[in-house]
Amino acid sequence: MTLQEAEQRLLARNRDILAARRAIEAAQANTVSAGARPNPTLSFGLSSINPSAGIGSGSLRDKTVDTSVRIDQVFERGDRRDLRIALAKSLETASTDDLEEMIRQRRLALRVAYYDLAVAQDRSRVSGESAALFARSVDAAQKRLAAGDISAADVSRIRVDALRAESDARLADAERRRAQVALALLTGSESETGTLAVSDPWPSLSDIPPRAAEPLDEATLERRPDVRAARRRIESAQKARELARSLRTRDFSLGAQFDRYPASGTNTLGTGNSFGVFVSVPLFTNYAFDGEIRRAEVDYSAAQEALARTLAEARAEGQRALGDLHAASDRLRRYDQTLAEAMRAASAAEFAYTNGATGVMDLLDARRTLRAIQIEAVNAKADYARAWAAWRAAISDY
Repeated sequence: MTLQEAEQRLLARNRDILAARRAIEAAQANTVSAGARPNPTLSFGLSSINPSAGIGSGSLRDKTVDTSVRIDQVFERGDRRDLRIALAKSLETASTDDLEEMIRQRRLALRVAYYDLAVAQDRSRVSGESAALFARSVDAAQKRLAAGDISAADVSRIRVDALRAESDARLADAERRRAQVALALLTGSESETGTLAVSDPWPSLSDIPPRAAEPLDEATLERRPDVRAARRRIESAQKARELARSLRTRDFSLGAQFDRYPASGTNTLGTGNSFGVFVSVPLFTNYAFDGEIRRAEVDYSAAQEALARTLAEARAEGQRALGDLHAASDRLRRYDQTLAEAMRAASAAEFAYTNGATGVMDLLDARRTLRAIQIEAVNAKADYARAWAAWRAAISDY
């Protein structure tokens, strides 16, 4: 699997990203709800029912009961509908920024997991090669022991190092399987866990652009999705504050009613119809929405504090990522040089031992040194790759 293929799977299958997309859909639905106007209310009633005299015979129209039909409509004031729509749209935009932030975080986690599997594969390869080398050395030592070229103690030393190399190879293989599980979980590839392998080369030192030598500037910070989302939430909190204040602007209801009065013992004038119009206005005698307004003020202050915290964390993340990147690149340069020297020293020790110019202890020391430096060199590549991924995430460079 290449890194590009892994990122495609991440976007299509990662459960956290899918949940963030559902949050956007929910925010879009809230925007539709925010624009809704109050529905009218239709009422139907019967009155003047006399239990003693009854309601009379005949059809429903001839019953001696009064009939009322009424319709009421609430009219909002204080631009509340427009404020609700603006608030919902602001939250919808913030949800979109949250999705981008989730992708940024999960992409960083993916790249770290990808390089963790890469380093596990390299460690497994180095450990396996070392174990195979020692296995061949044990066979050769047995033959030389039979020929009287080396002592039994030397054979035992080689066998001990061979067992140690075999144990290291098994541990490296277990680490590789753990890295496969982590990558499979991020990419939704659990069914392929046992066969997952990465194929991209390690990032090179030439990948660092010139601007990576400088700390994050304000323009770069403002491009980060978490900063954008925090600013959107300030806008949302401001709209919510205005909406809460608008609650003190009284709404009113208009109603229209039709009444039918049939002839009865109490209504000697006969059947008649009448109409009525009503206006309803709330009286803020007990409560004037002080709690809602105060809560909105608190939420607005909290949104401002959240933006300041997000900016501080973004700056710190950028500074930390930049420092780690430079430190990792310096370490990688040193280990590139050290590994070349260790390989030459190990080749010389193998040649000298084969020709009887040195003892088995010198050979084993050279092999241990080479294996340790090979592992450290792989670790240095992995640290550089992780630092490079963290820096790209810090500046939102995808």
